[in-house]
Amino acid sequence: MLAGKRILLIIGGGIAAYKALELIRLIQKAGGAVTPVLTRAAAEFVTPLSVGALARSKVHEQLFDLTSEAEMGHIELSRSADLLVVAPATADLLAKMATGRADDLASTLLLATDKRVLVAPAMNVRMWSHPATQRNLGVLRGDGVLTVGPDEGEMACGEYGPGRMAEPLEIVAAIGVALGGGPLAGRHVLVTSGPTHEPIDPVRYIANRSSGAQGTAIAAALRDLGARVTFVTGPALVPPPVGVTVVAVETAAEMAAAVEAALPADAAVMAAAVADWRVANASGQKLKKDGSGKAPALEFAENVDILAAVSKGARRPRLVVGFAAETTDVVAHATAKRARKGCDWIVANDVSPATGIMGGSENAVVLISGAGAEAWPRMAKDEVARKLALKIAEALAD
Repeated sequence: MLAGKRILLIIGGGIAAYKALELIRLIQKAGGAVTPVLTRAAAEFVTPLSVGALARSKVHEQLFDLTSEAEMGHIELSRSADLLVVAPATADLLAKMATGRADDLASTLLLATDKRVLVAPAMNVRMWSHPATQRNLGVLRGDGVLTVGPDEGEMACGEYGPGRMAEPLEIVAAIGVALGGGPLAGRHVLVTSGPTHEPIDPVRYIANRSSGAQGTAIAAALRDLGARVTFVTGPALVPPPVGVTVVAVETAAEMAAAVEAALPADAAVMAAAVADWRVANASGQKLKKDGSGKAPALEFAENVDILAAVSKGARRPRLVVGFAAETTDVVAHATAKRARKGCDWIVANDVSPATGIMGGSENAVVLISGAGAEAWPRMAKDEVARKLALKIAEALAD
């Protein structure tokens, strides 16, 4: 995936610096070469000896290295690479980048480069959520700096939340995308997300509960692996990801039409919570109470089964993934649904109120396939998305 590519890896000073060692190994395994740069703080967490041994390259630490600087080494370093990667990107490094400071080798390289830059932020949850950090990140993204992560989880300091550096495998995937590659490069993946709203009258509707968070995260994860993503979304609470083709719909009929128009695709991930029924006698005017105490008679009609239509259609994608939100007998119901719909996989979860999953930031899913049921531990929805995206990439690579 990275054959012949040269990565300038800037290792920042945080506890996540130990993951840089695995990152070096994975980049090399993918065919890339690593030139490491160690900040002074990073050397407190990982040694130049271990970094250099794994990278099989000189470790650069000092801006004022007489041998290198006689040849303007910092300029050459910053421009001879195909991509600059900062992992971990600490709050301090992000602040330096956003303000254009260049008081050490790492920050000077980042300011002098004419290549793309990818950062993998890692810091305490409070530092990550601080307005200054978010402001700096906004500046960097506006400058075209790419980001991967951070993940949500338990911190070394004992706190929990966003701020964990993305896993090395995720960073390698992001490197591939940044360099125009990635395991899903050249693939088209269709993703549906969010609820559908079926009107009762112009101001009322029926719908399934769905924030669209999981579908949005899946679309972003597939994009990060290099896929061209068509994102068909109902009126979700979560905004759609950038870098994908967004098709906004409201009703199940509109979603079905948008899905059909988006085909063909290599894979389809049908994460939308599509309403099973619509109001057949929906009113064109707002329904009024007449004082009788009687509710209006609503007639329901069954909506088109989008998942079954895609799974059994003439333009069926190679891989079709459905979703099943259940409250009882999750595996049994999801297994039956997979057989009934004709899809390849079902991602099932228990959305009983006690789980806190509906509308929450975490998910606990079971992947139902021809091989059986594979239970995943509870994790952030972004992590579920990345894990699923990697499995999709593996399936399409076979």
